[in-house]
Amino acid sequence: MANPESVVVRQFEQRDIAPCGRICYEAFRTIAQRHGFPPDLPSAEAGAGIMETLYGSDGFYGVVAERDDEVIGSNWLDERGTISGIGPVTIDPAVQDEGLGRRLMEAVIERSDVGGFPAVRLVQAAYHARSLSLYTKLGFASREELAVMDGDAADSNLTSYAVRPLRPDDLPACNEICVSVHGFDRGAELAAAGAANSAFVAERDGAIRAYTSGLGYFGHCAGETTDAICALLLEVPRLPSLGVLVPIRNYRLFRWCLDHGMRVLMTMTLMSRGLYQEPSGPYLPSILY
Repeated sequence: MANPESVVVRQFEQRDIAPCGRICYEAFRTIAQRHGFPPDLPSAEAGAGIMETLYGSDGFYGVVAERDDEVIGSNWLDERGTISGIGPVTIDPAVQDEGLGRRLMEAVIERSDVGGFPAVRLVQAAYHARSLSLYTKLGFASREELAVMDGDAADSNLTSYAVRPLRPDDLPACNEICVSVHGFDRGAELAAAGAANSAFVAERDGAIRAYTSGLGYFGHCAGETTDAICALLLEVPRLPSLGVLVPIRNYRLFRWCLDHGMRVLMTMTLMSRGLYQEPSGPYLPSILY
């Protein structure tokens, strides 16, 4: 076991993209296969792609753990909105159980606190008891049980919504929906998704009833009604990931997904530290929150 004092935690740099991408892939693959679940990423190149995207995007802050000039882990903080989000946090499987996860988490929690964010959130794989325990000890409370669901939904009876790509002038209406559901908007995140052509809205009677920044781990949805969220699930192309995150306590949404061609791969837990308001409407979180 390495001496924890020999590990340096510093800000993420461009040279860290390839090694952190490999670690991201190996870390998620190792823990998933150990518990009999599919890996989150198909390759180390996919992991590097995520690291490159996060590094090149405004509003993300990354840290790495380094020992003897060798990168052994990384973590990220999404600072684009009112609430910050953590992840992905990954440690080289060869150096697990040395306290590195705690140090990487403490680094981004401190960053969030210094930045004045009233809360920070994350989504944790429910089968990973060790991370659940760590995050709880760091002050995160479990808020929502989520089902990771894949499959193409089909429902010939749900035809009252028109689904189309997001336009810039849709942002105020979408932000109002998000505020009504969560108490804050995710406008910067949604605007970036619109520029990347991954954001869509569901309209009915001339008004936006739901929106998504993307269907997949790195997108979120909010809506006035569960039917409007279902319309997005029917029509919007999926982003590369294992699936979408569906809050299980929304029985009507969860049951609709099961009844119309989608299946559960595994469950995850939405956790928060600091201010939290119970959602007052239907939504799908991202892998961050």
